[in-house]
Amino acid sequence: MSSPKERIRQVPPPAGGGKGASMYARFIPREELSSFAAWSPGSLSGEEEAAAAAAEPALSPEEQQAEALRAARQGGYHDGYRDGIAALESFKQSFASQATAQVGALMKSYGDQMDMLQQAMASALADAATALARQVVRGELATHPQQVAMVAREALETLLLSARHVTVRVHPDDQPLVAQGAEEVLAARGARLLADAAVTRGGCVVESDIGIIDASIESRWRRAAAALGSEAPWTPEAAE
Repeated sequence: MSSPKERIRQVPPPAGGGKGASMYARFIPREELSSFAAWSPGSLSGEEEAAAAAAEPALSPEEQQAEALRAARQGGYHDGYRDGIAALESFKQSFASQATAQVGALMKSYGDQMDMLQQAMASALADAATALARQVVRGELATHPQQVAMVAREALETLLLSARHVTVRVHPDDQPLVAQGAEEVLAARGARLLADAAVTRGGCVVESDIGIIDASIESRWRRAAAALGSEAPWTPEAAE
């Protein structure tokens, strides 16, 4: 029995030899091939992998359900994470806006309270100053009652020279003091000096045909207290 090598028939090279005939072509007869398959271009485009995948065994219903559940969980995780990030950003913006509004309202309230406190402190300071000034003036009037004469002289000098029918009203206890201390001015203006219990000691009221000059202690006190930023009256009774 001959070997396979012996059964293979050698095809002689084409006649003509030479350099141009150095290329050798050999055709293998069909009977010499043990097996073969037709080739198509599709075998290079991934059909083999597809065929291999199709050849794999199908998943059972339990496995398919588990796979679907896993995919659903994975998708739910991604969706939840995305929604959580969006909700967090929205909360941060809302919280920042609310915090800004609350801080603004707090600062405004603080400013209003500070203004009220400053006004209260200024009012209390003015009241304390006027109370002290009231005590000083009263002490001065009690110690130097003759100063009422100077008040009367200043009131008469303020009156216009054209004024006629001049009358000076003072407290009965101040009448002799004014008559002695303002005698020359009273005579020069032809003014009458009258005692009036309605006039508080330390002040006077000058009347004439062209107007009235209020030099009472209450009137002068109101002007002095207003300069200190207070509306406190001369006597506590008037405040009540």
